[in-house]
Amino acid sequence: MAMKASLQLRVGTQLSMTPQLQQAIALLQLSTLDLRQEIQQALEANPLLELDDDFGEQAVNELPQEDEWASEIPSELTTDSDWSDTYPDYSSAPGEGPDFERQAAGQTLAGHLTWQLEMADLDARQRLIAESLIDAVGPTGYLSQPIDDIRDGLRQQGLDGLTTREVEQVLLRLQQFEPTGILARDLRECLLLQLAVLPDDTTLLPQARRLVRQFLEALAADDRRLLKRRLGLDDAALDKVIALVRSLNPRPANAYAEVSGHYITPDLIARHDESGWRIELNAEALPRLRIQPDYASLVRRADKSLDNQFLKDHLQEARWLLKSLSSRNDTLLRVGQEIMAHQIEFLERGEEAMRPLILADIAQAVDMHESTISRVTTQKFIHTPRGVFELKYFFSSHVGGNGEGDIHSSTAIRARLRKLIADEPPRKPLSDNRLVELLEEEGIKVARRTIAKYREALGIPSSSERKRFR
Repeated sequence: MAMKASLQLRVGTQLSMTPQLQQAIALLQLSTLDLRQEIQQALEANPLLELDDDFGEQAVNELPQEDEWASEIPSELTTDSDWSDTYPDYSSAPGEGPDFERQAAGQTLAGHLTWQLEMADLDARQRLIAESLIDAVGPTGYLSQPIDDIRDGLRQQGLDGLTTREVEQVLLRLQQFEPTGILARDLRECLLLQLAVLPDDTTLLPQARRLVRQFLEALAADDRRLLKRRLGLDDAALDKVIALVRSLNPRPANAYAEVSGHYITPDLIARHDESGWRIELNAEALPRLRIQPDYASLVRRADKSLDNQFLKDHLQEARWLLKSLSSRNDTLLRVGQEIMAHQIEFLERGEEAMRPLILADIAQAVDMHESTISRVTTQKFIHTPRGVFELKYFFSSHVGGNGEGDIHSSTAIRARLRKLIADEPPRKPLSDNRLVELLEEEGIKVARRTIAKYREALGIPSSSERKRFR
């Protein structure tokens, strides 16, 4: 993501996809480490920026607001919109930092897809199909098996009457997951999935879609004459279409490569005082910036000289960066506060008190799109008295109830399952059927197959194996 940008904001009935708003959304997605690197690059490139002991929002407000270019920057940046899906996911290793560091495993593609699956509204049959499709994702993010082979495998597992159309319908649902372009069957489909989420008013979008759909081979052969003739474009327009296509990501899984362990710095901190629980930004997570006052004072309003224009352009870029950082912090704090408001019982009593929570719950509460909530909770961490957790950890699907309206989160059920097994008689381990009965006595109705699935996910052997090991 380039920090430098031409500063133009069109005002109209529809929000423009300007470089500045693209910057604001991209900053929202970055992990702490990536954001530190972007800030360092900005400091090196822009003489109007410097480190400051005060927080960024204060620095934004230090400059006189009567400047002609200041009026171009809105007081609030809209980082939530339908076209937020057009920007790539930035999922890289978290960074190092003081005080609250801990070791954590990196995010894998399978883990990210499974998490999104748990948040999706699918029935049991669709979920089995979805799990098989996710298992068939190759290292670059493409589907590694033919649909018919996946269908036949599921039939052997007991999904009688399963049709290819059924599998394809679930695949279409999963292809809406992040990163955009995932679970495509070939390069053409991968690129079309990414073009499908671009705003309809994107310049030359219909021609780009047609190029990908019909003329990828001609593009690979650099047959410009054929492309111009078939797409009805001149050289300049064709260059723009090709640039748009080449800006897409042909390997959407690359950002989710397996990583071992990394130290992470939390973005948020949960504290308890006499007034209750408070969620705050971690002031140590990022360096703080401000506008360099000496350089800023040299900018003259009507001066058209090259030196003055240089300072004016960098001043405008610095303002946008500070406002984007402020918007990122505000959004992250709002979402974090809403999540923890739902999970106060976790802070008080631990995993077994975790409430069911899905993306739509938070999206509705903060009036944002679910895709924005997914991005702002990925690779963002909160320090609590119970440890450091990724914000995604606090989401879990609704699982079982006692028939009287009670529901439970999958996280809480896993925690309860772990405790029951830890306390079981050594010479008589609890079978999965017995675990079902014990949970039902507590008002938690869960199928035996679900118990087996959770147990295996926790790395706990079957009862016969546990008895043999003791």
